[in-house]
Amino acid sequence: MRQKVRKCLLLISFLLFPITIWYFSPYLIINAAMEHIINGSFIVFCLMLVLSMFFGRAWCGYFCPAGGLQECAMRVNDNPAKQKNRDKIKYVIWTVWIIAVISSFICGKNDVRINPFYMTDHGISVSGITNYVVYYAVIMLLVIPSIIHGRRAACHYICWMAPFMVIGSTVGRWLHLPQLHVEAETENCVKCGLCNKACSMGLDVREMVQANSISKNTECIQCGACVDGCPKKALKYKWTWKR
Repeated sequence: MRQKVRKCLLLISFLLFPITIWYFSPYLIINAAMEHIINGSFIVFCLMLVLSMFFGRAWCGYFCPAGGLQECAMRVNDNPAKQKNRDKIKYVIWTVWIIAVISSFICGKNDVRINPFYMTDHGISVSGITNYVVYYAVIMLLVIPSIIHGRRAACHYICWMAPFMVIGSTVGRWLHLPQLHVEAETENCVKCGLCNKACSMGLDVREMVQANSISKNTECIQCGACVDGCPKKALKYKWTWKR
């Protein structure tokens, strides 16, 4: 039941993407920074950073429109995406982008002001034909890697939002804040591999269960698919950390 609700939320989020896309834009935040404007995407990225201290990457698992699109793409390619060094690409992208944002703000003009609806039409992102060109270009950018490489490949390789939540969840863990995460009870595991088949990120959950390291994996999006798919209840959601 939980996974049906989760997938329904992701689908709704994706259907609303034409309205919300500018609030996740890595470009508009740079454009706004040049004018010393704190825009909608700046606010959203800050919220992701702060909330991930308590919820990890649950945004990715339950509400991200790009995640909803990529889970639809699993019907075409359900193979796990290759990871290891490829996962680091997004951190290179993020670092260059953040430097660009900071540089734009430093070089910007005018007094600092807040405009959450910057470059939107009464809060709606895609309101004209030209905007749809950008919208569908973003859709292609997100869906093509998943079709070619497998489960949520864009999340693994190019997502500019994921590092905010990785940083936030890591800080939350260091501070021992209550944080939603998955923990394993290794003694209950029978190595059936159903958790691997269920994982929407294509992670090797079985190996992490044996190593008791799943709660520290930065690619886990707390979707709970492995929790719900485990017949022996070897995986559980937790809020507090083991001492």
